[in-house]
Amino acid sequence: MSRKYKFADKSGAYFISFATVNWIDVFTRDAYFWCIIESLDFCRKNKGMELYGYCIMPSHVHLIFRSALNDPSGLIRDFKGFTSKKMVKIIDDNPQESRKEWMLWMFEHAGKKNSNVANKQFWQQNNKPIEIWSLNVFEQKLKYIHDNPVVSGFVTNPIDWKFSSARNYGNDDHTILEIDIN
Repeated sequence: MSRKYKFADKSGAYFISFATVNWIDVFTRDAYFWCIIESLDFCRKNKGMELYGYCIMPSHVHLIFRSALNDPSGLIRDFKGFTSKKMVKIIDDNPQESRKEWMLWMFEHAGKKNSNVANKQFWQQNNKPIEIWSLNVFEQKLKYIHDNPVVSGFVTNPIDWKFSSARNYGNDDHTILEIDIN
């Protein structure tokens, strides 16, 4: 992992992206999206996460967040650790998942390559945090997050992507996930 990307200011807001191992398109079923949504909601309510923007794509997640407890690295480590185990279990328990054996093999194979992983590896290790040091940087990163499903060709309007904070900002719709808009 590159050491050039770090959470330097522990009280600062950050833009991060993290992907599944080998960029596997895991998030193709509602249950998988909801695992991430519920985990983000738990972190907001119980772990001091202030969430300002998010987008869950098929193979990766974008967040703009801040740790109210001044531990962004620990917050993301715990989030990724929990969701990794939970996602592997949800996939393993899903009788309708046609790619189950292949995905579980890929996670296991990735885990064997990494001495930090005991069993299966779901997420790539890097997060590449970028500090949000100005309103201009915030707006740029938020636009990038919200435009991601449009650029990928999934929707023509960012608000139409169900698992994105574009709905929160554009329609004041907090039904999927409440975010911290101040």
